[in-house]
Amino acid sequence: MMSLRHLFLRAVSKFFLSSSPSLLKALQGIGHVHQPGPSLKDDVSEYRPELPVDILMDIFALLEIPDLLRAGAVCSTWHAAYTSLLSHGCYHRPQTPCLLYTSESDADNVACLYNLAEDRVYRLTLPELAIRSRYLIGSSNGWLVTADERSELHMVNPITGEQIALPPVTTIEQVKPILDEAGEIKEYELSHFSGEEVYRDPTILALNELRDDLYSKAFVFPDEASSGSYIVVLIHEPYELSFARPGDSKWTLLAARDSYEDCMYVDGVLYAVTGACRIDAFDLTGPTNLRKVIMEETKNFIYEHIYITKTSSGDLLLVWREQDVKGEGDVGEDAPEPVQWELISEIKMETRKITLYKVDMEAKELVEINSLHDHVLFLGYSQTDCLGAEEYPSLKANHAYLTDSQRYIASWKRNCRDICVFNLESNSAEEIVPPQCWCSWPAPIWITPNLTKMSSRLKE
Repeated sequence: MMSLRHLFLRAVSKFFLSSSPSLLKALQGIGHVHQPGPSLKDDVSEYRPELPVDILMDIFALLEIPDLLRAGAVCSTWHAAYTSLLSHGCYHRPQTPCLLYTSESDADNVACLYNLAEDRVYRLTLPELAIRSRYLIGSSNGWLVTADERSELHMVNPITGEQIALPPVTTIEQVKPILDEAGEIKEYELSHFSGEEVYRDPTILALNELRDDLYSKAFVFPDEASSGSYIVVLIHEPYELSFARPGDSKWTLLAARDSYEDCMYVDGVLYAVTGACRIDAFDLTGPTNLRKVIMEETKNFIYEHIYITKTSSGDLLLVWREQDVKGEGDVGEDAPEPVQWELISEIKMETRKITLYKVDMEAKELVEINSLHDHVLFLGYSQTDCLGAEEYPSLKANHAYLTDSQRYIASWKRNCRDICVFNLESNSAEEIVPPQCWCSWPAPIWITPNLTKMSSRLKE
C-alpha cells in the first residue's frame, strides 16, 4: 500500500509542478475543485496507477488536506474517489496545524495559511465580511470564531468557505443594546457585574468597540451526542463562560466570575481552568449544567497564561507560560512603578519560560514535569493542543508552537507578536515565518484544517 501511495504522490507532484503553485481555487471549497485539461491528464498518465475507486480511497485517506485536494483535481476517477471519501465520512486523517495570518500585500478578504508540514504558504479567499476587518476570537477543530464591525460573532471555515452566524451579542448577559429613534442599535452598554456583584459602572461603547472589551477566547467543540453538530463556548468579560448550540437564539451563561483562562471538551464535559489553576467541570449533556470543582486553586493569581489540554495518552496537562513585556524603554519586571500602561501605544511580548504540570486527579494536585518527550504543544488564543510527534513528522518533539495569548491582544493591536517555536528544554525560541510576512492585526492564529461541513446552523 505504501508503494502505491509513493507512486500516487509522484503523479500528483508532477501534475502540480506543471500547473500553478497556488492552491487558492482548490482551497476555497470542495465545490471549487477544478478538473485538469486533457494535456495535464497526459502529463500524469505514465505515473497514475489504474486502481479501483475503493483502493484509491484507502490511499487518499492517508493524505493531509493539501495533497488530498491535489488528488481530487488530477482526473475524473481520482475526483470520484476523493468525493466518495468525504461524502461517506471516511476521511479522518489527523492534520498538522497551520498558521493563519493576513498580509498587507493581499486583498482584505484573503488570508495566508502557512503549512508547517510543507513549509509552504497558501492564500485563501474567505467569505464576506473581509477577514482584515474582523477580530479573530479563537480557533478550534478547523473553525475560526470572528467578531465583525458590529461586534457580532461568526464561525468561519477557511478551507470550505462555510460561514455560520452565532447568537446576537445582545443575548450575552452583560450586554444591553442602546437604540436610536428608528429602533436600530446605535451603541452597546456593557455592564461590569458577576452575579449580584457590581464592580464598576457600565461602559457605553460604539458598535465596533464592544469586541475590544467583551471577548477573550472562543472554542468550537464537536458535540459527541449529535453527529455533525457542535457547541460554541465563549470566555468573555468578566472572564465568565457562556455557550450556544445549533438552534439556540441566545447565549447561555455557565458560571459566575472566576477568571477563566482556557477550556477543553471531552465526552460531553467542559473543563475550564482559572488564572489560579482551579479546574471546573460542566456536564453539558444535562439540563442544569452545574459546576463541579475538579481541583481547587493551587496558586495565587499572577500574570502567567494558563492552558489546559490532554496528551495523546489521556493525561490532563496544565501549562504556565511566562512572558516578558517591553514597551518604549523597559516596562518589564524591573521597570519603575507604577507603569503607565495607558501611555504605551506599542509593546513587545516574548515568552521566556513554559512550565508543565500533570494533573494528579486522585491527589487533586499538580505534578511538575520537565519534558514533553515525544509530544508537541500548540499554544495561543486557538484551542490548546498536545500532539504526538510520531504522528506529525514535520513537527519538533518537546517544543511548543506559540502565537499570542488572548490577554492584551486587543489593547495593543500593532505590537510585535510573540510567534515562534519554543524549545522546552533550553527555553529558547526560533522563527516560524518571518515577521514582515504578516499583519499584526488581526493577530495570527493556529488553525487545524478541516473539510467537514456542519449539518446544522445556529439561528441568527
